[in-house]
Amino acid sequence: MPLHDTDIAIVGAGILGLSHAYAAARRGLKVSVFERSATPLGASVRNFGQALVTGQPPGPMFALARDSRALWSAWAEAAGFHIRRNGSLLLARTRAEEELLEAFCEVRAPEHGYRVELLRGDALHDLYRGQFSHHRAALLGLDDQQVYSREAIPALVDYLRREHGVQFHFSTLVRDIEPRLIHSTAGRCRAEQIVLCSGHDYQTLLAEQIAALHPQVCRLQMLRVRPERDFGLDQAVLTGLSCVHYGAFSDLPEAEAIREQIREQQPELEEHGIHLLVSPTPRGELIIGDSHHYGADASPFNAEAVDEILLGLAEQTLGTRLAVVERWQGVYGARGPGPFSVLKAAPGVTAVLMHSGVGMSIGPALGERTVAGLLG
Repeated sequence: MPLHDTDIAIVGAGILGLSHAYAAARRGLKVSVFERSATPLGASVRNFGQALVTGQPPGPMFALARDSRALWSAWAEAAGFHIRRNGSLLLARTRAEEELLEAFCEVRAPEHGYRVELLRGDALHDLYRGQFSHHRAALLGLDDQQVYSREAIPALVDYLRREHGVQFHFSTLVRDIEPRLIHSTAGRCRAEQIVLCSGHDYQTLLAEQIAALHPQVCRLQMLRVRPERDFGLDQAVLTGLSCVHYGAFSDLPEAEAIREQIREQQPELEEHGIHLLVSPTPRGELIIGDSHHYGADASPFNAEAVDEILLGLAEQTLGTRLAVVERWQGVYGARGPGPFSVLKAAPGVTAVLMHSGVGMSIGPALGERTVAGLLG
């Protein structure tokens, strides 16, 4: 039984799929989105909701994150979901971390246009009534934003359906893709363009073409916690550990001293790929993580020792005890030929895959760029 024909058919209702749907629909095209589950359940709702501009490396990723910032703001207002627009705090715990932030602010930030402030002394002590005074400095990333993903993504689905006429087919598995034809459990759908945004599923569709990219998956452990003393945290928090993870900082010469400290003092952080992130939720709780384990498949087993490391880091950073409310596992596509791939698989068939965990940061603008390219 055929479904209604459409201009663009999108497989996957995560942030990449929704970004492409918006980019096509706002250009007046008829859009259909197919998702195998009853609601988005993948990486796009299991993350921190951080749309980071500051952490992106100079060049295309930084440009995509800056362009995505405006889209997130517009979507939050139109779709009615919660967004924080007051930036992020990257806390320096050691002199090595402070020196890296100094170098970043003196050279890279002005050269490439990162909007940041380095807070020390009274400015640091004034943050949250002295809650972070035990740190040496804080880098305020002025352009960074944060949403509560498990509410923002469904709200974006509803907005696209209601205001842009996007047709969603949930609980519908796409079994096969041909040029301009989708075969699904709900029937066939003809489309001038088909865009596959399948996350870390490398086997169901276009398996041979995707295999040529040699992608892996990354598995991470995450927790939702309630602080013993609520001091009203209203910004995303990172530490100097993130400086060896995010491309804005990791290639600076000063990053090597941080790596050496980790190897000498806390080798378990490198073993498990741990760098602390904290995101406040609209309900006064905090999302904390995360670890990074890479491979062809994601092990279903979480290690309690890793959660204990994350909790210890978070309690030391935030200066308060934390009670665990919820634990889960995130999985996303990783380690392809670059941070993302736009693969022309066949005439009228394009696969867009993330190979890093920054889909929320660059996804909106990547959708705009890809759709613009498809339309010539």
